[in-house]
Amino acid sequence: MARTAVSRRLGNRLRWRTARLTDGRVESHAARTLVFEVPGWPGHLAGQHVDVRLTAEDGYSTQRSYSLASASDGESVELTVQRVSDGEVSPYLTDELTMGDVVELRGPVGGWFVWSPEQKEPILLVGGGSGLVPLMAMIRMRRAVGSRTPFRLVYSIRSPEDQLYESELRQDEPGLDKTYVYSRSAPPQCPRPPGRITASDLSSTGWPPDFEPTCYVCGSTGFVEKASGLLVALGHHPGRIRTERFGPSE
Repeated sequence: MARTAVSRRLGNRLRWRTARLTDGRVESHAARTLVFEVPGWPGHLAGQHVDVRLTAEDGYSTQRSYSLASASDGESVELTVQRVSDGEVSPYLTDELTMGDVVELRGPVGGWFVWSPEQKEPILLVGGGSGLVPLMAMIRMRRAVGSRTPFRLVYSIRSPEDQLYESELRQDEPGLDKTYVYSRSAPPQCPRPPGRITASDLSSTGWPPDFEPTCYVCGSTGFVEKASGLLVALGHHPGRIRTERFGPSE
């Protein structure tokens, strides 16, 4: 009976579903948030991702994985897609997909890189570029359930023009501290000169290791390896550091 129930749940998640685009908004010069209605969507956890499949008229199909950007909300699903100039899927999703168009989604996928409202320990979110997307789902889930769990976000981006969710993150939110690290160019008023993330950035704005936070690090492989290595060097236990790698290098 248990095996049958698990098989049924897995089958429900791994089957392809029709997703219709109902809304969209520009997040940056190279990123777009897509809002889909997905009939029968089973819900998801903050930090999970989905597979997106596109099929051409001649039958050719291709798929990519994208993190879910939204808190679970009925049959509505949000993805934020960063355009990769020589990519096959992202340019279509960011530049060509129009209202009412249909794609296929499969998921949700993943159970390690997730945040649950039942967690009470402090949370440190470290994102590089589009690695902010699943971390934003965690921030939105925290807000949706009225959690008081303290969050700290350290967001590394190339320039102010590359920032995702700019207007939303500009708003004050009790218990959520935000720090921006600009790697290529910084706004004039920024006290920190441009440069890649450092141990000082994480120690001065993150949680001390003795607070035993759970750390979520997401971005390109190079960014994740560096940031997680810095956290370990600062004294954070490796078992409390969860990582997710994807997207082009920063």
